This record gives sequence, structure tokens and C-alpha cells, in this order.
Amino acid sequence: MKISHIDIQNFRKLKTCRVEIEDKSTIFVGANNSGKTSAMDALIMFLKKSKRREISTTDITLSNWEAINKIARDWVANASAEPPKPSDLSLNIWRPFLPAIDVWLEVDELQIHYVSHILPTLDWDGGLLGVRLILEPKEQETPEAIYNSYMEAYSAAQGTLAARKSTKENKGANESLSTLALWPTSMRDFLDRKLQDFFSINAYVLDPAHAQSDLPQPFTEFMEPLEGDPFDGLFKIDIINAQRGFSDPNSGEGTANTDRRLSSQLRHYFNEHLDPSELPDASDLDALEAMEAARTAFDQKLKSSFSVAIGELEGLNYPGFSDPQILLSSKVKPVEGLNHDSAVQFKVVRSEDPSVNDLCLPEKYNGLGYQNLISMIFNLIRFRDEWMRVGKVGKRVKIGNTPIEPLHLMLIEEPEAHLHAQVQQVFIKKAYSVLRNHSELAEKPQFSSQMVVSTHSSHIAHETDFTGLRYFRRKLLASGLEIPCASVVSMSVIFGGGTETSKFASRYLKTTHCDLFFADAAILVEGPVERMVVPHFIREHYPELERSYISLLEIGGSHAHTLRPLIKALGIPTLVLTDLDSIKKESTGKAQPKRGQSLRTGNDTLKNWAPAKTALDEVLAATPQEKITDEGLVRVAYPCLTKVQYLSEKEDAIPYTFEDALVLENLTLFKTMTDSKGLVKKMAVAVNKATLDEACKDMFDALDKNAKKAEMALELLYTTEPNLLEPPAYIKEGLDWLNAMLINDASLVTTSLVMQEEEL
Repeated sequence: MKISHIDIQNFRKLKTCRVEIEDKSTIFVGANNSGKTSAMDALIMFLKKSKRREISTTDITLSNWEAINKIARDWVANASAEPPKPSDLSLNIWRPFLPAIDVWLEVDELQIHYVSHILPTLDWDGGLLGVRLILEPKEQETPEAIYNSYMEAYSAAQGTLAARKSTKENKGANESLSTLALWPTSMRDFLDRKLQDFFSINAYVLDPAHAQSDLPQPFTEFMEPLEGDPFDGLFKIDIINAQRGFSDPNSGEGTANTDRRLSSQLRHYFNEHLDPSELPDASDLDALEAMEAARTAFDQKLKSSFSVAIGELEGLNYPGFSDPQILLSSKVKPVEGLNHDSAVQFKVVRSEDPSVNDLCLPEKYNGLGYQNLISMIFNLIRFRDEWMRVGKVGKRVKIGNTPIEPLHLMLIEEPEAHLHAQVQQVFIKKAYSVLRNHSELAEKPQFSSQMVVSTHSSHIAHETDFTGLRYFRRKLLASGLEIPCASVVSMSVIFGGGTETSKFASRYLKTTHCDLFFADAAILVEGPVERMVVPHFIREHYPELERSYISLLEIGGSHAHTLRPLIKALGIPTLVLTDLDSIKKESTGKAQPKRGQSLRTGNDTLKNWAPAKTALDEVLAATPQEKITDEGLVRVAYPCLTKVQYLSEKEDAIPYTFEDALVLENLTLFKTMTDSKGLVKKMAVAVNKATLDEACKDMFDALDKNAKKAEMALELLYTTEPNLLEPPAYIKEGLDWLNAMLINDASLVTTSLVMQEEEL
């Protein structure tokens, strides 16, 4: 038995989304406030019975409150009509707007005895089974109770305000009336106090025929709420919450507020699984006999040691009353042997030599990151052993004759909150194998483990199979009044196809970094010079971009377009900075860019992505709108015709790459850099030529295949203050566009396009 997918509706910014759950590990990734925590909290609050009463009005999608408040306004309007109109008090007026999750289980027909209570028909012979958990009025009679309670409170409040208004008007027309509002002012105001009084989580069986539908199944008249919890006996759910240290609504769950020292966890594990004094078996008898012998010997020592002192007390007739005698009796508890700071120590020297056994330190002296790693792994061990009824737990549960659940669901929220970067990768590589490290799990595949992790760590994403990533995609807002929401994209679509494109994207990200999955925007650059210099342009000229989380990836123009499926799936604004790469008409040999020479571009990004043109003249003539593609989320920028003040006149020039475009934009600076080295010196010599044509020709020649462009960037950073460099015109246009996208000002985007059109 495994969870196939979960549909979340009306929970915070997750209006309607599907989260596919992998057989082993599923990783939630996405930018800040993209909905990862919302999805994790939805799983916790609906699936963990102890958390259900913590659902509050703040968990309802904000955009739904207008419709919910309209329910109350309609009630008031109908009651005030002449004659009064009946109001709709059915459950259906609430259900479209309240949080719900649909859990779809993949169940083998051999496990039918587990799921008999949630079978949709007697004809079911294996496959998907669905259960909807929804927050709704508790019982069929409750909608009427909500109506009566709301109308009574609302009428009382309005009556009080009306009486006060009448009193004030009688005192004098010049006295201003108060704007005081009494509870409840709206249904939201009412439910802020009364939600748990009238609403609870109910469960309904779903029709497997609609399991793959894009939209949630509508309620039908044949759907009746299930009695009890439908998942009792089906799966065990355990949680490790993020340790935020602020007002985390789930901080009381999992291990967030518990002592994470290994000694403390060992004591807990001992009590639950190992204590020989509880439900002892044959293997415990030797230990119990040893403890009893130790207790008896210690009692004899106590009696002899305290005999003089106790004799003095008894001689004073203390404590009195029939001359009772004082008897000292010790009690040995095994767990007390672990109840001290040095119960767990770490050997400093790795040796079996007894002479170095004293070279140990208490666990508090070990690195915090490794303490937390050990703590979290031990939690996984404990959760697994509780599930598999290891040791004394098994005896206690067998007394109740409760079978082992066929599924163990492990939810881990932002493990990087506990772990240093170096051990995050260790944790995610080992976590699932720890959950399965039990002989019963290896021999009995009918017991399944599924681990769901939410993270904002590129280190964790890097170590996982990308097909298990679930990307939470923020919807770009069209205006400041729009309420944010998110959707979920399964990365198995991008990385699981086995195509050359998917393989390249996976290999590329594995060899670079994975912060693209957490970025607000992305910039794809051509080479090392752009990678080193563009961040300085952003820092000096674009404070909004500087405050954003931008992933900058170095990938050549011949490969940038291969990331297009991934970029489209992520749905983040992406700027592609690439070169012109002009070539001759009849060959692939590079050519100095000029108009009217029947040249072509050899850049695959320009040919296949945007502006999707091959002839160089057409590429140069492309409008700003033609450089924007993929629903307005991708903008390609490359060198184009630019005006250059060379000597006394402004002249036209067409740069070939970023390097010569940078030089042409900063002519005065580069003219003075003749004492530099490498490519910078060649550029400085070129721009001191008599004419602009000669300068452009020499720079083009310098940019041959042997040009050390990375050294040029390093030389610039070493010799020049970055704030003295002006970005080339095409870079500025691209960054202007990206800046406008991130501050979400549609008018600014339009203005930028118009200005660029006029400049051309």
C-alpha cells in the first residue's frame, strides 16, 4: 500500500493542486513563500488526528473569504426582506470554499482486509482508492445551528449599535456618531471565534473512476460521511518539524520542542523498547537478577553505614508512635544509568587500546551540526522501531492485538534548520535507508515507507533523484490586489522522460548547483566574464534585484535552450544573456557582425528560442516583444546595434560578444588600461586605434578561440572598481525587464518595451 497522490484544496495559498507522492522519497522545493510549508502543514493537520483541532480561519485560502462572507450577507438580506425569504442552509454552500485533501491510495487486492471500510463498491479488485478529508459543519443539523448562532449574535450587535446611535442623535445633531463595530461584523469575524465549535474534519469515500481528473470530484447525494478515522490501521504518520524558534503553528509536534541530545533520546528509547523491568522475558532475567543482587548488597551497606546515626535518632524516640524503626531500602532503576550528562561520550582517539579509553568528551562538546544529524537519524530509528513494534513496544501492542500498519509516512520539514550544510547531504542520502533498515521490511514488501521532505536547501536537492522533486510554483500577480496562490509541478515530467534534453538538464544541475529550484528569478549567462561581472551590475544599479534571490547559471548559447522545458515548468522570470555569434553564410566560420552581408547567427538560443531567427539582419532587427517568449516569462538579450561616442562623433557599432560590448560601453576607462595584461590589454590597444572600425576589427580578432575570457574578468576585478563599469546596452535592457517583472509593475514592463522600441 502506498499513497499515489494527494489533492489539496482551499488550504492557504494552495487553492487547488495535486502533489504526487513517490514510492520512496518526495522532496518539496520552491522559492520562499511558494507553498511548501502550506502543503506540509495540510498533510500534518489533516492526517494527524491530534492536529485537526488546530485548523483555524487563517488556513482557509484568502480569496475564498469573499464567498464565505457572502453566505452571511445573504442570510441577513433574506431575513430583512419583506416578507422574509428562506436561506440556503445546506452543506453545499460551504464545501466549495473550505480546506480539504483527497488522499489516493494504491492498494493491492491482497490487502483488501485493510481497506474494506473505504471500498467504493463490492466490485473493487485493486487499484486506487480515494478518501476526502474536508473541514465542514460537524453534522447535518449544524448548518442550521450556525445560522441561528450567527443571526442571534449579529442581530444583538446591530441592535446595540442602533440604540446607541438613537441616544446620540437625541443628545444633539452636532455630536459625531461612533464608528465602533461589534462582533460579528462578518462571517470571517464570527468564525475566528467559533470555527471549532461548529466545524470538524469529515471523511468521504471517492470514486476511483475520477482519480486522475484535473479537478476535484464534486460531492454527490450518495456520499455519506465515514464513521471514525478512515486511516486508522492503514498508516503510521511521524513528523519532524522545522525548528524555527518563532511562532510555528506545529511546533508542538514531532521533535521541535524536545531535547535533541542523544542521551535524552537513548533514555526515551530505553523506556519504550528495552527496559527489562517492564514485560520481562527470558532474555531480561539475567539483568534483573544482577540488579536485585546489587540492590541487596547496597541495602546491606546502607544498613551498616547508617546504623550509628539511625541509632541516635531512635534513642531520641524519633519518629515516635509505637517505636517504629527506620529502614533504608534502595531502588535500582536501569534508566538512571543513562540519566547524567556523561551518559553518552565520544572517543577522541579511534583505537581499541584500553589506555586511551579515558580520552573521551561528553556529547555536548561534539559539533552542533553532527549532534543534530545524530539526533534526527536516531529519531528515524525510533519511529521505525515503534512502527515495527521492536522490543517492549511489541509486547504492549500485542496485548491490544493491533496489527502493524502497512504504510509508514514520514514527514520531515526543512531538515536544514537542524543541520549544517556539510551534513545536509549526508542526512538526505541516509534517511530513507534508515527507515527501511529492519529485517521485517526487507523480507515483507507489503510494508511500505514513504518519506516526504520540504526543503529550501540546494544541498539537499542536489543529493536527491530529481524525478522525486515537487516544485511549488508561485503565480505571478497581475496587480497588487491579487491574492497570491501557487501550483505544484512534478519534476518527473522534466527529468523522467529519458530524453537527451532531460538527461542534459539533470547532469548540468548535478555538476553546478541546484539553487534554481529556490530562486525568484534566473539569469542564464554565456560565459565566465558575465558570471563574474553581471552580479556587480545588479549590486550597483538594481537594488530590487539585489534583494531578490536570483540564480545565475553559466551556460553557453548553444546549450541554454536545452533548459527551456525546465524553465517553463518552474515558471520564474528568466533572463538569457547570450552572444550574437555571427557566422558566414556558406560556412560555420565566425564573421565580424555587420548588416547587409547575408550573415547568419550560429547561436542555437537565438535560432530556436527567441527571437527564433537565423539571418543576422533579422536577429538585429528583432523588436523587444520578439525577444520575449514563453508566456512573457523569458527574455533573451544579446548584442545589437549600439551608438558609440568614438573620438568626436557618435558612430554605429555591432559587438560580437559580451566582452567587446563591455569595452564599447566603457571606452574611456579601457583606453587607459594599456598597462594591463592578457585580453584586457588587447582590448585597450584596440580602442586606441584611429577609427572605430579598426577598433572593432581588432577586438573581434582578439576574441578568438584562444582568448582567455575568464582571465579578463579576473583582471577587471583586480584593477577596476566594479562601480566604474557601466553595463552594455543589451544587458541593461535585459536587467530593466527582469527588474520590472520582479517588482510586478505591469506598466513599467510596458514602458520599458516602448522605450526600447523607440531607441531602435
